[in-house]
Amino acid sequence: MMRKLFLLTLTMFLALGTTAFADDMKVGFVYVSPVGDAGYSYAHDLGRQAVEAMDGVTTSFVESVAEGQDSERVILNMARKGYDLIFATSYGYMDPMLKVAKEFPAVTFMHCSGYKTHDNMGNYFGRIYQARFLTGMVAGAMTKSKVIGYVGAFPIPEVVRGINAFALGVQAVNPEAEVRVVWTKTWYDPATEKEAAKSLLDIGCDVIAQHQDSPGPQEAAEERGAYSVGYNTDMTSFAPKAHLTAAIWNWAPFYQSMVEQVKADTWKSGSHWDGLETGIVDIAPFGAMVPEDVRQTVLAKKAEIASGSYTVFSGPIADQSGAEKVPAGTVMSDEELLSFNWFVQGVVGTLE
Repeated sequence: MMRKLFLLTLTMFLALGTTAFADDMKVGFVYVSPVGDAGYSYAHDLGRQAVEAMDGVTTSFVESVAEGQDSERVILNMARKGYDLIFATSYGYMDPMLKVAKEFPAVTFMHCSGYKTHDNMGNYFGRIYQARFLTGMVAGAMTKSKVIGYVGAFPIPEVVRGINAFALGVQAVNPEAEVRVVWTKTWYDPATEKEAAKSLLDIGCDVIAQHQDSPGPQEAAEERGAYSVGYNTDMTSFAPKAHLTAAIWNWAPFYQSMVEQVKADTWKSGSHWDGLETGIVDIAPFGAMVPEDVRQTVLAKKAEIASGSYTVFSGPIADQSGAEKVPAGTVMSDEELLSFNWFVQGVVGTLE
């Protein structure tokens, strides 16, 4: 009799626990920059809004969180408040999130753009380099000076990989063009990013691309009568006469999928790196100034990449010195892409 009563009580407890979780799942997001109305954190927040619209889910976010100790404090605070799933969306959040994940095994943690995992922590990103290759094709077709500027945040593999993909796209349509890189050493600083773009315009660049969160480089290009290529979101509204296209994110389907997996208790730690075939990365609509033949060439290549019939980092590829790094008939592995620490031929700049 006592055993039956115990089993009945346990069953009721588990049922109540499952219902409570399904009805009250809490999901937190940590952003490195202001949400605003454009850029990296804005793109992630559009995904958060899609999660917020799901039944039985509530979300919240903290923006402008510095990498390092500040991010650890924010992530720890969410874990202590009973969040079921936490997304940390910047590379420098990786180690702080891992430290907190080890202290809260019942919470699911997801880190964006890093590589470390734990039993209850996975990582994720998208093959945005595929979209960057396509935007490079547009830039290569539109440049007159054959000198294209690129405002980069930090010389880490993620950014280096994107610059290289962009340069390969440029060279695919304009082999004589070069890509000049300047570093800002910040993810989000509109004034610094704009000044960096101006320095590139001063040396003859007539197209400005970026791996930065703000539309500052776009605005600099518009003010000088040059063209620009955005990042994260469609930045046309900030530079309507300059904006050719942008490499953009669509996080909503991925975030919703992770939430459903956690709710269903089917989530497993791992690394997610999807590409154009899933829609997580794409290019923004072309600006009116982009000719129809350029559009069709780029869209045809997009279809090839999405189908797997074309690989961006397939040989032969040489480095800045002209030395062959990827032989003909071979492709770079994901491990090599994730540790990119050299520039392809045609990129002018250093990794410092």
